[in-house]
Order: sequence, then C-alpha cells, then structure tokens
Amino acid sequence: MATSADDLRARRKSAAENCDRWLSRASVPAPERLRRLAEAATEDENDTYGRGGAIEALEQEVAELLGKPAAVFMPSGIMAQQSVLRVYADRSGSKRVAVHGQSHLLVHELNALEEVHQLRIERLTSEPRQPRPDELAAIPGKLAAVTLELPLREPGFLLPTWDELVVFAEACAERGVPLHLDGARLWESTPYLQHSPAEISALATSVYVSFYKGLGGLAGAVLAGPEDLIAESRRWQRRLGGNLYTMLPYAVAAREGLRTALPLMGELHERAIEVAIALQGEGYRVVPDPPHTNSFQVYAPRDTAAIEAAAIDRMERTRESICGPWQAAAIPGWSWIELVITPETLQWPVAEITKAYGELLRA
Repeated sequence: MATSADDLRARRKSAAENCDRWLSRASVPAPERLRRLAEAATEDENDTYGRGGAIEALEQEVAELLGKPAAVFMPSGIMAQQSVLRVYADRSGSKRVAVHGQSHLLVHELNALEEVHQLRIERLTSEPRQPRPDELAAIPGKLAAVTLELPLREPGFLLPTWDELVVFAEACAERGVPLHLDGARLWESTPYLQHSPAEISALATSVYVSFYKGLGGLAGAVLAGPEDLIAESRRWQRRLGGNLYTMLPYAVAAREGLRTALPLMGELHERAIEVAIALQGEGYRVVPDPPHTNSFQVYAPRDTAAIEAAAIDRMERTRESICGPWQAAAIPGWSWIELVITPETLQWPVAEITKAYGELLRA
C-alpha cells in the first residue's frame, strides 16, 4: 500500500524535530536563540513606536549601506512595499503599477495591492525571466511606479545582468516613472551583479531589503529612499498597523545578520555554483544553470512520493536535514525543491552533499 501524502508530512515533521544537523538553516531552540540575541544587543536605549534604540541604529546603518538619504524599518516586506507603492500612486494621481507577473507582490499576497489600495496591476511580462525595456514601453499611459524583484524567485531566483539592469533603470527614468526595487534578496544578488548594495540601489528611487532570508534574522524589512518618500511611507506603516510599540528583537537580529552573514554572500554564491555542478553530475538538473544567487531550483528525475520517502528515510536514519519537501514538477515523473546555500552549508564538504543527494535517487 502506497504511503499517503499526509503520512509523509507527519513523518517529515517528526524526523525534522529529531535532526541535529542541517544543510541549510539550522533549527535553534527558542530559548537559545533569544540568549544569542541578548548577547548581540548593543543599544541600551529601547525603541518606542519605531523611534530610538536599535531600530534607529539599524535604519541609519542600512540607509548608509544602500546609499539612500533615509530608511524605515517595518515588520514585513509586504507592508513596506504596499506603503511605498501607495505613496507613489497618491503622488502621481495614477493607480497603475507595472510589475512582473510572477513577482511576490502578485503570487503570495492575496491580491493585496488591489484589495487594500485599489491599485491597478500592469504586467510587464509573465515569462520566466526579468522584464525588458520594450515591455515597459508597450504599457501605454501614466504609471505610478515600476517594480523589479531582485532576484525573481518563482522561476529560479533569476537576475538580470548589470548592463540589463542599468538599461531598464534608464528606461524608467526616461519615462519619468519611479523604479522601486523589491530587494528581498538584494544582499544575495551582489556577487552576480558585481556591484555593491549602494550601487544597485542608486539605479532606483526606492528599495526594500529583507533581514530574515539570507541574513538569518527573525523578521522585518527596511524601506529606503528620499526623505520625503520615507516620511510618507511611515504614515502608511501606521495606518497598516505596523508601528509596533517595540521591535527590539527584530532590529538586534537584523544588525547581527548584517555583521555576520552579509560578508559571506560571495562565498555562498561560489558554493551554490559548486553544489549545482556536483548535483548535475549525479543526475539532477538545476535552474538557473549556473545559479545567479545562493539559492536555486533542483529538479530530480524521480516521482514526488518516491523521492520524498527517500528523503524522510534518510532524515530518520542520519538525523540530518538536507532538503525541504519535494514537489511535483511540470514534467511527469520529476520533482523539485528550492535549495538555499547558507552559512551552515559551508560546514558541509561538497562531496558529502553530493553523496547525500545521490542517495535520494538510488534509494
């Protein structure tokens, strides 16, 4: 009798709880994580409703990193981007915002831009690639803003080349429309683009960055841009319920990630390329090839139930977590996952990763 999907999920959950080694993000007990944050805290003053303490220090630090005059911390990237796009719309008198059809703004936010802010979405393209200037030119009329997700996660964490990014930014400037960078993984994009966060951000009017992905923070985001734009965005933060009494743990974790994880981005990208090459030698396929960031998609020539059972069997036997749940791919008989290379991954020799993944195809 075949194992049901519910049984596999239950087994995976139990196996994951017993793991003591992780290829990607390590599972740290809550008390230990809070102890580490207490040790990382440097500001004696507490923040209150987004002012003072570690929050203000974080905003200043990130504004400098991104080369922008001002920055505001918000509990989530969703709130940060809703806020700034609403400001652009109110300023321009247009409700039309141009985005990629596979962007996070459309795929994972329950149609928030339209439902909450009555913005009208204009799709630059829905193809699995970054949009082009000619696709922007094909959208007639007045636009409030244009957004670019760097990297574009859904089709495989895809980036434009630096020259393509510059040309697209110039097209926005020539049209007189603000460019906003959805930089949830902007930190991770710097090795491929071969430019600093400030050089990348200089191409756009505003930029949002995340702290809980590549930097390993608890949660939260920063929106950076001109002072007047950030001031107006703070008002929308308040309206959307994001001006919390204190956001101290998020700010401390974010600053610690900037200190410890940000300097590793080049090494993580290099390891992603090495692992991708090795996995292809075992019979896997990766997208993109080579990876543009420290994250990429891995495709396996095995059906989902079989490879997921093999992965769980290995977790139970070795107490090692090497991947998340496998999903069915568009090609019948194939499965896929996202693989994120983190500082924890650097502790694994590439040959060991290759051997572990090879077992999933042969088990």
